[in-house]
Amino acid sequence: MYDSLIDRLIDLAIEEDIATGDITTNAIIPVHAKAVAEMKAKADGVISGLEIAKQVFERFEKDIVWEPLVTDGTAVKKGDIILRIEASYRTLLCGERLSLNILQRMSGIATATSHYMKELAGTHTQLLDTRKTAPGLRVLDKMAVHHGGGSNHRMGLYDMIMLKDNHIKIAGGIPNAVKAVKQNLPLSIKVEVETTNLEEVQQAVEAGADIIMLDNMSTELLKQCIDYIDGRAEIEVSGNVTKENIERIKGLGVDYV
Repeated sequence: MYDSLIDRLIDLAIEEDIATGDITTNAIIPVHAKAVAEMKAKADGVISGLEIAKQVFERFEKDIVWEPLVTDGTAVKKGDIILRIEASYRTLLCGERLSLNILQRMSGIATATSHYMKELAGTHTQLLDTRKTAPGLRVLDKMAVHHGGGSNHRMGLYDMIMLKDNHIKIAGGIPNAVKAVKQNLPLSIKVEVETTNLEEVQQAVEAGADIIMLDNMSTELLKQCIDYIDGRAEIEVSGNVTKENIERIKGLGVDYV
């Protein structure tokens, strides 16, 4: 579904980094020179982005020999060989930095995600990502979250209803906002409402919200709101959640964080 976005991202990366050609490599390396390269892990972590890195190299040479020794989502140790690639020397040098930039960013996100997942072990709570991504890189960032064990939230403004404070204010309150979207959109699209206090939670429940976001709440207020919802909507906890304080959410039985 997002292949065209990935293609455009790679095109832009090549235009940005190489443009009319790698003048250093082209001046030194013979056209037909071949070589084999290895990529090794420089730290413990979770790998993500191998398929994207392959596509980068294939832009320069279709018939590369690509030998991944792990798959996306695999945990590796420092020093582990991740992959071997055989191609022309020029292809390896042109594609090296672009592929590493992608692999390192995606693997970093996957690794960070895996750390949060360890904190949520033993619960049914799913770890969600956000739209707060680098412009143009969202599809890769969200792919990396998935490889790290997390779950993808909405991709953009087009695939899920998220009623935030600005929508609610202009609609004249939560009941009006929920009613408006339910009247104008298919029932198959879930409606999530952002709330900051118990009164707003009560309004969201009564209005028939599918998911209620409890935003930046204290532990005590979270418990009050969760008790009130009592299974009538799915629950997401958001705002100021860190690896250090996620333990306070772990035992609350929420659906998403």
